Order: sequence, then structure tokens, then C-alpha cells
Amino acid sequence: MTYTFDPLVPRPIDRPTEVPAGGPVSPETLAALDEAKIFAGPPDPADRPAWRQRLHEWRADARRRHGYRGTAYDRPAAAWAARCHTVAQVWLWDELLYSFEQRRFTPERFLADARERFGGLDAVVLWHAYPVIGIDERNQWDFYRDVPGLAGLVAALHDAGLGVFVDYNPWDTGTRRGGDDTDDVTELAALVAGLGADGVFLDTLKKAEPELVARLEAARPGIVLEGESKLPVERIEDHSCSWAQFFADSPVPGVLRAHWYERRHMQHHVRRWHRDHTEELQSAWLNGVGVMVWEVVFGVWVGWSRRDAATVRRMVTVQRAAGELLRDGEWTPLAQLDDRAETAGVYASRWELDGLTLWTVANRGEHDYTGPLVAAPRDGTLLDLFAGGQAGESVTVPARGIAALLHRAPGTAEPAWLPALLETLPGLRHDPDARFPHRIAIRRNPEPSTGEAEPDAVVVPAGPYVLTVRYRARETGMYQGAPYVDEWKPLPPRLHDARTLQRDGELTAPVAVGAREVTNAQFAQFLDATGYRPAEPHRFLAHWVNGRPAPGAADEPVTFVDLDDARAFCAWRGGRLPTEDEWQLAGQSGRLRRGEPAVWNWTESEHSDGRSRFVMLKGGCDHRAEGADWYFDGGRQSADFSAKLLLPGLGLARGATVGFRCAWDLAAEVTP
Repeated sequence: MTYTFDPLVPRPIDRPTEVPAGGPVSPETLAALDEAKIFAGPPDPADRPAWRQRLHEWRADARRRHGYRGTAYDRPAAAWAARCHTVAQVWLWDELLYSFEQRRFTPERFLADARERFGGLDAVVLWHAYPVIGIDERNQWDFYRDVPGLAGLVAALHDAGLGVFVDYNPWDTGTRRGGDDTDDVTELAALVAGLGADGVFLDTLKKAEPELVARLEAARPGIVLEGESKLPVERIEDHSCSWAQFFADSPVPGVLRAHWYERRHMQHHVRRWHRDHTEELQSAWLNGVGVMVWEVVFGVWVGWSRRDAATVRRMVTVQRAAGELLRDGEWTPLAQLDDRAETAGVYASRWELDGLTLWTVANRGEHDYTGPLVAAPRDGTLLDLFAGGQAGESVTVPARGIAALLHRAPGTAEPAWLPALLETLPGLRHDPDARFPHRIAIRRNPEPSTGEAEPDAVVVPAGPYVLTVRYRARETGMYQGAPYVDEWKPLPPRLHDARTLQRDGELTAPVAVGAREVTNAQFAQFLDATGYRPAEPHRFLAHWVNGRPAPGAADEPVTFVDLDDARAFCAWRGGRLPTEDEWQLAGQSGRLRRGEPAVWNWTESEHSDGRSRFVMLKGGCDHRAEGADWYFDGGRQSADFSAKLLLPGLGLARGATVGFRCAWDLAAEVTP
């Protein structure tokens, strides 16, 4: 396959923008800088004073052209956004945040991990529906409204001092619609008000339209909106945050356009698939902004190295303490350093306010730098914050790491935050370990069956097998590993195209797979015989009427059952669920029959890597959500097609389009 782009190289739209140097420039040239993501830093130190002056000119001109007032940042309820340096994007059913065994949310476990490795979080984005949405008619609001205990989770996060963003998917137009007077704006406003959410993450949107902004502000005064990627300059006015996703920096670190325009505007750097986050971390450090910590990208583990986690921990500890300096101080990007530091690839920003001067320093080189950084002040005190005391003539900045210096002019009162910072920071050491922390998704081993197979079950013989599996390339990946390692942005044909992979294995004994799916009538017999009641009853057999199959539906495949429900039935029949491979081997014989309506089938191919739990579905279904490639796969599928479903908890895995069939282990001498 020939690609029209190199996914490992940033696209032109992602690259930094050169700032015209020297002399007067036209209004059109200044206005063109509105389109930048990052203003490229000039390599020659001699060019930097003029470069900084041009940035000041652009900001003044842009604010005049756009009539900037900054009133969104004066809202007391939204002030927290300017201090939101770390935000985590988290799948609602991440196994750190939710326990499948205890069937409850576990924010205490999630937050403890974040404190230990990242120095804590300031906010979370609760990611709730994608990439599951589209498996049935449920819309994005159903995936929020129908979660038992969600309000309690939000309250627990608030009690821990975090802001909470909810996720808005504007592309969700092909699922269940509300009443005639209910639109997405109404639904989102009601959700924000009902949960007491602090912000809205605008998935796939750079900005919200003014009507949406006004409706959300009316529903939740002080609501914080965070757009994805490059926020237009004119909308910095009413969007307190933006997501600096896929922003490539210049070799000499540049300046984030949106944050330069309004220092209270918080950006969160992220490159979701990268295994080395030093470039975005250093850009955030030098610009005084935040980062998005995102370790499970739609069901794929992309965990952060010890080095990058330690850098976040060191960085945010300073940013939280010295936030006033970063927001209100005079900012000098690419401040002058000793020539030896510059030669080693060390750069700094300087922040000055009321007799205090802070240098945030980053080492882009591959070797530790130990040497002079700034000219020794003639008076006052110069501190090396990470060393916890006075700076000597030499300061160490670790390879791919950061440092911080603070000067206090004579007569300047010691800031209240400084003693605790000097005590804490020496214990937050740089960690050079940049190895990727791998996780392996382990498949649950099925319990062997004990009963006899149905007479018409399809027998799959023992022995080795090789299967070709078809699937659609989604951000969920398939079995192991990230699908887009170190890629800048997954785009077609890398994203959503048809793929194949090979799976091989061996059956040590024959297996019989039920020729038909279990029906409503058969499941009713199971309930009558056993009195089975699920540990989590939410949505269990929600389509039945008064606890019995609806009239005329007795012979339809039973749905609104989850894996545990299906396993309980199969055990009652002396069987178990078939694995994905067993299902495919039986299906390729042409003898598996489909019920009406056609539904996906659960399999015993359930996996977990300790953070994501997923299962492979087979067979396809009659339902198909139309209108966006982001929806889950639909339609009837051939036996070789597999779909990866991230498992939600608290009964949300039960739906109208997933049923099951049983399988039985046979004696070794049985042949087809």
C-alpha cells in the first residue's frame, strides 16, 4: 500500500510557523500569524530580541483586530482552568478507575497512582462512549445517563480537588435521537448541569459555536471549554483551554501562539501515540502551560516512561507553587543563557514579577549539562530549586530533563510557597529510565465443559490451525500493542481501512459449537430452572416484558445479557462460550445458523492488561450506525471478521445487538 504521507513525520499543518524578521511588516503578514500553532524559535541568539518584539507586535495587533476583552477569564468559577497543569483523559471503565470484580468506581486507586507517578492531577476528562458507541441505538447521552454511580464518581473527583470535563462527540448523529424538542445542545447542557461538570472537552472540534457557548454558560456558569488542536485566535475569547495535540516544535523551542495571546489560556500538550514525550513536556515547561497524561488511548496501552512521568512530577510541582509568576510575570521566551549552555542544547524562559525572577530550563540534548546557566546576579539570592538551595557557578540540567532557578531581589519578601518547594523538590529526582513500560493483554482461559453437546452442534476437529482474521483498523487496535506507535496523527488509509492478520493455534481436543444462538425461550427456561439473578442487575433482559420474553420474540436470539450471564447459561447447559477462534473455525464450515434479527455473538476471548478489558465479538448484526467512521462496526459479517469491544461495567455491556451460542469440549476420539 502506498501512502500519500509519512505518518512518522509531522504534517505541514502541525509544524511551527516562522516569524518574519526585521523591519516593518504589512497588516496581512501579521494577520497570517494568527494561523500558527507554535511560533518557531530563531536559531541565532542575535535574532531573538527582534523576534520577541515581533511577537509583541502580533499580539497587540491581533487583540485589536479581534476586539479582545478577555471576559471569559474574569469569571470566578472558571479561574481554576488557568491553574490546570495536568489533565488525564481516562476511559470511564479503565481498570484503575473501575473495578469489574467489586462492580464499583475506584477513584481512590486511580488518584493514588497519579499522585505517586505524576505528582497528582488537576483535572480529568471522562471518556465514556467512543469507541463502543454505535454497537446499538444508544446515543452518547445514554452512555452517560445510564451509568449507575456516575454522579458519585464526579463528586469524589471534586472532593479530591479535581476539575471534571465531560466529553462531547458532535459526530454522533446516527444513533437514537431524543424527542422533537431535544437537540444535542439541550442534552449537553442538561448533562453538564446535572453532573456539575466543570468543563466540556470538544472531541474533533477546534471550537464551539457561540450558541453552544452561551447555552452551556447558562446551564453551568463558569463552564470551561477545551477545543481539540488549534483554537482560532478569535475564539480564545470564550474558550479557556485548548488541546495542543500534534504540535511539532522547532529545533530551538518556540512559543505557543494561543498562550502567548492570553496567558490565562491553558493548553495541554499531548502526542497520544508517542513513547518519548520529552519534546511536548519541555515545550509546556518553557511556555508555562500543561500536559495531558493519556496512558490508555481508547483501549490501547501507551504508558509513560519513568523518565517522562518524573519530569511531569517535577514540572507541575513548580508550576502549581509559582503559578502567579507564570500567569502574571513578564515572560521572556528564549532568555539569554551562557553560550556553553546554548551549545549543549539548553534553553530557558524567564518570568519576572515583584522582585522575583524564575527561569524554567530545558535540556534538549542527550547528555547531562553541568555548567553556568545565567550570569550571577550582583545582589540578592539565586536558588537552584531542584537542588533545594543556592545555585553555584555550575548548575546541572539532566539529559532530556528540566531545571529551575529563582532569583529574589534584595528587599523582596520570601514568597509563602518557597520553603515548602525547597523542601519538596530535592526529593523529586530526575529518572533517566526512558524504557516503554509494556503491558500484555492476557486472555481469560475458559473453564472446561462437562456436559453433552447439542446434537446438531458444529464439531471442530482437534489439531493445529491457521486463521486469517479480517478487521477494521480502529484506534482500539486489536490484541497487543499500539496500532500507531510514534505516529503523529492516524489518518486514512492508516485509520479505518480494512486489514487482515494471521492467528494460529492448536485445539488439543475437538470442540462443538452450537449451531444456533440461544433464544429468549431457552434463556427463560434457564431462569426458571436455576433462579439465576446477576450480581449486577442493571439492564438485564431489559427488552423482556414483566420478566418474560415479549410476545412473538420467544425464538429470537436472547440479548441484553453480558458475558457473565452468557457464561452462567452455558454452564447450566454443561458447556461454555466458544473462543473467537473456535467460533471462526465452526463458522467457516458454513453450518452455523443465524437467528433473526442477526446479533453479534459473545466469545470467551476476553482479555485484560490490567487497565483495559476487552472481548472479541463475532458474526455481526443487522444494526449499523451510519454517519461517522467513529462508530462501532455493524452489519452482518463473515465468519472471519472480528470486532474488538471495550467492556463497560455496571451492566452497560448489555444491549440489543449482542447474544451468544454455547460450545462443548468433546472427547479426543470424536470426529466431525
